[in-house]
Amino acid sequence: MVAALHDAGIRLIVDIVPNHSSDRHEWFQQALAAGPGSPERARYIFRDGRGEHGELPPADWTSVFGGPAWTRITEPDGTPGQWYFHLFAPEQPDFDWSNPEVREDFRTTLRFWSDRGVDGFRVDVAHGLTKDLPEELPTQAALDAMPKDGTHPIWDRDEVHEIYADWRTVFDEYDPPRIAVAEAWVDAERRPRYASAEGLGQAFNFDLLAADFDAAQFREIVTFNLELTATSGSSSTWVFSNHDVVRHASRYGLPPKADDEEKAGRNWLLSRGTEPQLDAETGLRRARAATLFELALPGSAYLYQGEELGLHEVADIADDARQDPTFFNSSGAEIGRDGCRVPLPWTTTGPSYGFGEAAPHLPQPEWFADHAVERQEHDPESTLAMYRRALHLRRELQTDETLEWLETDADDVLAFRRPGGWVTVTNFGTTSAELPSGEVLLASGPLDGEALPGETTVWLRG
Repeated sequence: MVAALHDAGIRLIVDIVPNHSSDRHEWFQQALAAGPGSPERARYIFRDGRGEHGELPPADWTSVFGGPAWTRITEPDGTPGQWYFHLFAPEQPDFDWSNPEVREDFRTTLRFWSDRGVDGFRVDVAHGLTKDLPEELPTQAALDAMPKDGTHPIWDRDEVHEIYADWRTVFDEYDPPRIAVAEAWVDAERRPRYASAEGLGQAFNFDLLAADFDAAQFREIVTFNLELTATSGSSSTWVFSNHDVVRHASRYGLPPKADDEEKAGRNWLLSRGTEPQLDAETGLRRARAATLFELALPGSAYLYQGEELGLHEVADIADDARQDPTFFNSSGAEIGRDGCRVPLPWTTTGPSYGFGEAAPHLPQPEWFADHAVERQEHDPESTLAMYRRALHLRRELQTDETLEWLETDADDVLAFRRPGGWVTVTNFGTTSAELPSGEVLLASGPLDGEALPGETTVWLRG
């Protein structure tokens, strides 16, 4: 498979999850069978409980997925035993990265996949590996109040970069060297360390993902991040959607909100997509415009499966069909991320719209047929056609990683030039703006003579 991908000019990046294993992993099963203080348990984070009989967890911490972050085990003799730590679900026990055996095992894993031709790795929870847990653990409230400046007991500790420097030596054993990108939800100022040439090489920049469809916000984010990467010597990345957030075609179809949870569509999801009413047409129009803006920027653009089809969030999945542990651990107070993870439609009919022979693992709505690859394949105005054309042109047009902002006559219009005369203009407003002169290479929507319609991006060669 890898050879076929490489022959087609496609590189393969695999997902690696170094923070935790499955509770079914051989190592964790060995840890359960071994006693306290054993080498098997030392691969994970086990603690005795508080209280007279250890009946209380070591701390009152909550997991990212909701519910407690400590789970008690039953010892081999059948008695209640120690507690293990899991940042996420109980089925995902955290490794203890101070253990040399854990570090060596992951070096072996990186070589295993690299030897098979994999080109790189997406590193899940890259900022959560190293932990400094004192004998007396702080409360959740105290933990939340601690600064995330490299000294936090759990998140974004400076020592994590020792691990990635070690991984870099493994990556550089190969020709070409393997690449990696960090999923690290950290402050922007701390992101470049993950993206350094001595470490993973890239880190996801989620700033645009959290922004409204707004000219001022987009310009501020792009300017800040290009300056940050230039100073640090790292490279820029850009993201609008991923497997953890509401798809941006839907976010852009909701009224703008100042509150971050509203901006992310949390309350809309809680209403099962009914309040406020989604303006799907506006959302897709803005998403197409934002995508062309993104693909014209210096650096790497990461696209999420299904956005090339213009898919919206599936917000009305029945509760008994949901799979995200966030939903169950919060007793439905958080809807979770299933709506952006529904398998994409390839065909207009079939048990899973061409995704497979069996029923999909998450239910697909009937409106998926209208967005199927089969339906868009030969439509030159489809979202799929726009993505394909944009990616083809991007490869032709990209040169030096520089950008020059151009003056415009309106605050809600952004324009910038890349080397070679590549000009991008985005109208974030709702009324038409002046269309600059130049050869039109691609537009996110129909143009109106010498005017650039609202919520539209155009690529020009000037």
